[in-house]
Amino acid sequence: MKPRLLALGDGALTLEFGEHIDPATNAQVIAARNALAAMKLEGISDVVPAWRSLTVHFDPLQLDRELLTRHLLECAQAKAQELALATRWLIPVVFGDEHGPDLASVAQATGRSESQIIEALCATELRVFLIGFLPGFPYLGELPDWLRLSRLTTPRAAVPANSLAIAGAQAAIYPWQSPGGWHLLGRTPVRLFDVADTARPALLAPGDAVRFRPIARAEFERLAAAVAAREIEPAAWQAQ
Repeated sequence: MKPRLLALGDGALTLEFGEHIDPATNAQVIAARNALAAMKLEGISDVVPAWRSLTVHFDPLQLDRELLTRHLLECAQAKAQELALATRWLIPVVFGDEHGPDLASVAQATGRSESQIIEALCATELRVFLIGFLPGFPYLGELPDWLRLSRLTTPRAAVPANSLAIAGAQAAIYPWQSPGGWHLLGRTPVRLFDVADTARPALLAPGDAVRFRPIARAEFERLAAAVAAREIEPAAWQAQ
């Protein structure tokens, strides 16, 4: 599908790249976002990448609509960047027991052991496709085919904050306590959204790459305490 531009009232435009969600389409979205950022246009208040579209909010009194239209169509032709250029994160996770109550059932459903589930998940580099549902909530993909399960028949009323979960082809981390119907495999001490950080409240951004590393309960508790005391900078979670 040829990229098309859609109007969202007087102060927003959406650049749409396709009718289906897939990694290649999302890579085009991220490339367009990066190309637009490089232009450093005055008057843009927000840029929102999604699975297959890029929405740009702007002030029509500062930025001419027709000029922005031309720039966005130009950005639509930007070449998708390799994942090697993305910011990489290594997120610690304690798996199973009360922190990952669905690990055993996922192992049973997939015909694997719990350790095989953990090993496969930690060996997979996942791309941040978009941030949505909750502030800082990352949609990560794609999971191996055999690990793709439907959502729970009955969603939980309260998923603990920082829970690592999977559903379909994607994984995610809940930054806040919230209802949710995904399978809970573990929990991370990492703060995914920081209201005190006005420059970059969400730790992850679309286009980033994420891998997980398993940790023991004692390390989880130590790191969680250090995060709560603000003794660990967000950059500490970046992969070296």
